[in-house]
Amino acid sequence: MAEMVLEVSDLTVRREGGTAVEGVSFALAAESDTALVGPNGAGKSTLVQAILGILPHQGGGVRLLGRPLGPRGQLPPSVRAQLAYLPQTFAVRNRCPLSVAEFVGLGWDPPGLQLPWRGSERRRRAVEKALAKTGCTDLADRLVSELSGGQTKRVLLAFCVVRPRRLLVLDEAQAGLDSQAAEQFYGLLFDLRRSEGWTILQVSHDLEMVRRTCDGVLCLNRSLRCWGPPDHALSSAQLERVYGRGYVPYHHHHGGHPSR
Repeated sequence: MAEMVLEVSDLTVRREGGTAVEGVSFALAAESDTALVGPNGAGKSTLVQAILGILPHQGGGVRLLGRPLGPRGQLPPSVRAQLAYLPQTFAVRNRCPLSVAEFVGLGWDPPGLQLPWRGSERRRRAVEKALAKTGCTDLADRLVSELSGGQTKRVLLAFCVVRPRRLLVLDEAQAGLDSQAAEQFYGLLFDLRRSEGWTILQVSHDLEMVRRTCDGVLCLNRSLRCWGPPDHALSSAQLERVYGRGYVPYHHHHGGHPSR
């Protein structure tokens, strides 16, 4: 039986007096790539943030790598270190003097790391390797605040790959990217998923990309409306259940991105 990296059971999250996510249950097998789709306001970002313990949940439970998420988002440091989260937006203040290499190094630092370790040879080699894997070596000395949108996304992946991770959660990672930059990002993500053995949960509005690259799809509109392989979950009948009658998907224009 396949190992379950993430297990969500009857999860309910309330925000501002209303129920944002209600009774959601699913599980993700190791090294799978699953998309979370649904209309604006469906609770997608709320769900992923509750799974990671960023937001509290009021019902149900979450298990990450076999360990239960505590009521205030507590996880053992050994488990937390194996998770990575790419938010929809990421911004650094213009005056922040943080270089790309320094930022990626923060992804290597385990919880409770003592400052003398920050100059270690092991850390330096890990940063160099992560930058090389993501095509960011030439950006090492650049300030993070000076990067373009596409460069920032690659640097965020370098942050994730600098130490071994098991679960990568992305919240609309393609937001703010033009079609070419999105293609490059997804191509890199596809390659890293295979080489690093990541399990991926990604919020996406790009149903065409989801259909071509993901193993499974979760269709959410406050509750989980359907869950299955793309051919089933993204059928016209299922999309109408999730998005409403008369829904017409927007077709993005993509190049030769590898299929799953």
